[in-house]
Order: sequence, then C-alpha cells, then structure tokens
Amino acid sequence: MPSAEPDPVQRFKAIGVVGAGNMGSMMAFAFSELGLDVSIWDVQKSNVDQVMRWAKEAKTNRGTIKGYYNVDEFTRSLEGKGERKLFMFSITHGHPADSVLGMIKHDLKKGDIILDGGNENYRRTERRQRECAEIGVSWIGMGVSGGYQSARHGPSLSPGGNPKALELVMPLLRLYAAKDPKTGKPCVTNVGPGGSGHYVKMVHNGIEGGMLSTLAEAWSYMHHGLGLTYDEIGDIFAKWNESGELKRNYLVKIGSDVCRTKRTPKGDYKGEGASRDNGYVLDDVLDKVVQDDDGTEGTPYWSIMESAMRHVSCPTLAAGHYMRIASGNRDERLRVAKKLAMPIPKPVEGIKDKTLFIENLRRAVYCCFLASFCQGLELIARASEDEGWNIHLGNCLQIWRGGCIVQSEYIADLLEPALSSDICLSNIKFIDEVSRELHRNFEPLKEIMMHATAADQYVPAMSATLEYLKYIGGTMIPTKFMEAQMDYFGAHAYNKPNIPGEDPGPVKKGPHHYEWLPA
Repeated sequence: MPSAEPDPVQRFKAIGVVGAGNMGSMMAFAFSELGLDVSIWDVQKSNVDQVMRWAKEAKTNRGTIKGYYNVDEFTRSLEGKGERKLFMFSITHGHPADSVLGMIKHDLKKGDIILDGGNENYRRTERRQRECAEIGVSWIGMGVSGGYQSARHGPSLSPGGNPKALELVMPLLRLYAAKDPKTGKPCVTNVGPGGSGHYVKMVHNGIEGGMLSTLAEAWSYMHHGLGLTYDEIGDIFAKWNESGELKRNYLVKIGSDVCRTKRTPKGDYKGEGASRDNGYVLDDVLDKVVQDDDGTEGTPYWSIMESAMRHVSCPTLAAGHYMRIASGNRDERLRVAKKLAMPIPKPVEGIKDKTLFIENLRRAVYCCFLASFCQGLELIARASEDEGWNIHLGNCLQIWRGGCIVQSEYIADLLEPALSSDICLSNIKFIDEVSRELHRNFEPLKEIMMHATAADQYVPAMSATLEYLKYIGGTMIPTKFMEAQMDYFGAHAYNKPNIPGEDPGPVKKGPHHYEWLPA
C-alpha cells in the first residue's frame, strides 16, 4: 500500500519571506495561518516593523512570524526546520532579486527551494534557475495574481521550473492558492519548465491591461457620454456582474465598488479623506498611471514586446497599454493638449433607447474582454511551442477562475472545455463557440464605436478590438497594397493569388518580384 503524501506544512515547517511590502506581508500572514513558522526580511527596516506590529494584533496565526533586519540571521533562522529551506521572494523585478540572491547564496544548500513570487521577466527567471542549479538549489518562477487581498486570503498561482522541486512544493501551494468558487479546485497548476510560470503571469497581466482599459473606457462613456452618475454606473456594473457574459467578473465587480465608494476615515492610508467625508474617492484619483514609467511594473509592456517578437496580433492589449503610457506624463500631456486643441468627450446624441444602448455597451465590453483572452492565450500558445514548454491552456483557464484579476466565469466556462481537449490550440478563434460569440457581438461593438467616434469618447482598446475582428478574419485586407509598395522600394517579393502553394500557402516569402522602377 503506497505511503500517504507527507503533510506539506510538516515537510517545510518554515518559510522565509523576502520582501515585507504589500504582497510579501500578506503572504507572511497567509503562510502563518497555514501553520508555517514565518521569517520575514526586507531592506526597509520600517516594512519589517510594520509587519511585526500587525503580527502582535493577529488572532488567527497558527505559526510564528518573526522579523529580521539582518539577512544572514534571516537565512539561518530557517536551518534545521524542515527537509529543506523554502523561500518566497516578493520584491521588485530585475536587480533587487539578483542582489538578494547574492546576499543569501552562501547560506543556501543543495535541495533548498526559492519561490520567486514577483512579476519577473521570464528570461531573468531562467538565468537565475541556471545559476541556482549549479549549487543544487531550485529557483521556481511563480506568478502570484490577485493583488494584496488575494495574497492574504489565497491568490492564483502559476509556478514553473524544476519538475522535482515543483512536485515537492505543489501540495503546499494547493493549500495556499485560491479555490475555484464553482468546484473548489485550487487555482494553481504546474505550468511547465523554465520561465513558463512567469510567462503565464506576464500574459495574465497583459490580458488584465486590455480588460482594465476596456472597462475604464466604458465607465467614461457612460459618465461623459450618457451623463450617468457614479452611483448609476456602479449599479449598472453590479447588474452586469450578476448574470450573463460578465457574471462574476472580478474587474466589473470591483468597478461597481470604485464607483460607489465615498471617502471615510476608515479608508485612509495617509490621511486621505479624513477632512472631506462623503465625497467620492474616485474624484480624488488623477488620470495618471505611472507604474510603467517608474519601472515598478514590467509585465504589460513585456507582453506587447513578446506579441510583436512572436508575431501574435494583440491590439486590444497594446492599445490599452499605450493609453496608460500616455497618461503617465500628465505635465507633458497638458502641454500637448494646448497645442493640439483636441475636442473633449461630449454627450452622445441620437440615442432612442438608452436601456438598449447600455445593453449594447455591455456586449461590447464582453466582446473586448473575450478578444483580450484570445490574444493572450494565443501568445502563450506560441511561446509554449517556441520554447518547448508544453503549457496546458485549459489549466491556465482553471487557475484564473479564482484569486486573480482576470477571473471571468462565463469566459472561463466558454474556453476551458475546448482548451482541455486541445491543450495548445494555436488560434482560439478556431473554437466554434468563441467565433460565434465574437461574431454575435460584433455589431453591438460597431454601433458603440460609431457613436463614440461622433462624441469624441476615449475608446482605444474597444476601437482596436473592432478593427482586430475585422482584419484578423478579413479576406481582402489592404496589406495587398502594402506588399506591393515594399516590393517596389525593397524588392521584398510577393505571393500571387490563386497559385497553389502560395494562396493561402505557408507564412513564407513569395517568389515573385516586379521591377517597378529600374535602378
């Protein structure tokens, strides 16, 4: 009779959390509640102090939480606890992780495992995996999605790396991960080898960007175009989230909260709202997203770079991201505004049935959300093929069912069955149900965009989705003219229509060149 699987908490007994910021501190409490003794260290002493103040007030911890200011003492605190030392990194991508690895490397031993829960570039992850493998240590790149609330109560996890190390930590990660609200399954899977785990998280954040922009555009459309109040929009989002294609969609759900929330001292972080109760928090928020400019966030633009490099069209993701980039330098934007004198959004005219119009807007939002999923999953599929990762796309949908930002029950129910039978489908639009849904919602999206253009609404992600659907399934797109011009000035050559092996033919340079203008 096979022996029972070792208790995952008893296997490790302790975990060292590197980084005591928003995410790391919440992970520390979550692991403590599972029964692990937690050691936590941060380069900022004040972050450690804050965690220890919270720990004194905590009532549900089963394991201890101990803070350290000295990194050597922190590392040695894990010695002799479980079968091996286990670390969770929750720090900014790039140099910080390299720096900390250099600090603790002399205390690492064969068999130790490092879970990198930061938003790291998958190539850096693979470099560290090779570096750690030289001393017998496993570096697992693990996406952690859902923000600090989920880090506290159970996030979506996408670990990738050494299969033997993953086998050891998966039981613990299944305990920690969010659970699918419908089935109770843990929202974690062994994504694959190398940097695959961080790649999936990167694309998750790319999809998130397309969805965030779409919903922001819908909010602005209703507020500036239809004249709806914050509370009215909040009620609409709440209704969208109750049933239909946007049922149990995380961003729509919190969108309702964002619209309705008023300032109270309870929500203060550093005094915001204390002297101005009852006003909307949203009115205190500037149209300025800076995470891309200050280097604290890399995953969205890495997704766009990857889509171009791997030749996967992801315009919804890209258009939403480019608006974010433009928003960051508000000073420059205000100066440009004076020069360009662009019209501001104005009320939408000619609406005969506002209820029907809002329903079409809902369908347009859903269409853009679904397109974002298609684009992101196709990028994962292409990378998986290129890198030999063998990523199971159905499992990606499973881990995104709870604890993460892109969770969307209807879309997951639509996609997961097909992707479970064809684990690495190269084009999600080949799925009959998906193509039907996109086709069914194309006209509502087009109508919404026509009114948006006339009323000067901001709709970059939504308009990009409309064009995407037109050209991604187009049979007479204008690249015919583009190809001719490139042959004219660069002798790029071309394929001919109705020629076997060329039309449709492989993605391959054509054999024909016309001497348009002899040199």
